[in-house]
Amino acid sequence: MILIVDDKPENIIALKRILEKNHYQVDSALSGEEALKKVLKNSYDLILLDVQMPGLDGFEVAESISGYSKTQDIPIIFLSAVNVNKQFISKGYASGGRDYMVKPFDPDVLILKIKTFIKLYEQTISLQKMQQVLVEEIEFRKQAERTKDEFITMASHELKTPLTSIKGYMQMVERSFDKDLKDDARKYLERTRQQLEKLNILIDDLLDTSKIASGKLDFRNGVYEVDPIIDNAIDIVRQTYPSHAIIKTGRAGVDIYGDQLRIEQVILNYLTNAIKYSPNSAEILFDVSLISNEEVLINVTDSGIGIPKDKQSELFTKFYRVEESSNRFQGLGMGLYICAEIIKRHHGRYGVDSEPGKGSSFYFTLPVYPQQV
Repeated sequence: MILIVDDKPENIIALKRILEKNHYQVDSALSGEEALKKVLKNSYDLILLDVQMPGLDGFEVAESISGYSKTQDIPIIFLSAVNVNKQFISKGYASGGRDYMVKPFDPDVLILKIKTFIKLYEQTISLQKMQQVLVEEIEFRKQAERTKDEFITMASHELKTPLTSIKGYMQMVERSFDKDLKDDARKYLERTRQQLEKLNILIDDLLDTSKIASGKLDFRNGVYEVDPIIDNAIDIVRQTYPSHAIIKTGRAGVDIYGDQLRIEQVILNYLTNAIKYSPNSAEILFDVSLISNEEVLINVTDSGIGIPKDKQSELFTKFYRVEESSNRFQGLGMGLYICAEIIKRHHGRYGVDSEPGKGSSFYFTLPVYPQQV
């Protein structure tokens, strides 16, 4: 769209007729003040600007337009029948004009210049957009590189920790056998097994994250009773962590459609996280309920360290770990991300309710099969 700025309506009418004949959309302003308001409100490809006007003259209007970052590249062509000497023409260019035409002018020449300046303006805008995209892409590459480096450092540390422990415990086992201390050897072997289990979980998380990124995370879907899946997961955790009591309430009594191993994986992650982040508590609450006979709601509640409100929205994102707990507890920050992807693939919902120092309640839902309408 082209903006015509002139205090004489007859000049606007004449210019408008020429431009519309050449298929340009036209807007107009009868003063410099009105022009500035319109320029800030609307988008224009070019401005035809009269020099001599009451109030703000054309030069002042051009200087203001050139001073706004949003409008500084809009081409301005001055049109004047009075100020035609070299001094005023130079001032026109100095104030931000691209051209200065003296009336009367050849309409064909005006249209040719308009086409040229609009094309240059469009190219300028395209280049700016390309530059912005390039800057954003470069910054995204840089951020990806930083994230990769941080992850490699974190993964190396997290994987090294159980390996170092395993090495130490195996040395203790050897010494115990040398001294015929079988009970001590069994104790160190059990601790070795626990560290191997941690290492196995870390490696599984790495593999699952890689599969999610490549879209190759396998799902073997079928129709299953949900309660046996829940009970089996709870039994596994009870055997692995006999020091903690998992108090289960409720029963779903419905079928779900999905991958029973992946659902079990989510439950195991929720439960082991609850145990991990509540070191001073020996009880974990596990509740199962139905929502309007349409969804199974599973809720795992601990009385552990809790999570600040401003950090809760990030918990289910890749590699995220709450800073306050990252130095106290092992992990790669991928478990809940993997859970979120599994739950989404089952068309469920997930979330957390938590308060620092008062524990956390992690939940997720699964649609009942067949889903009720």
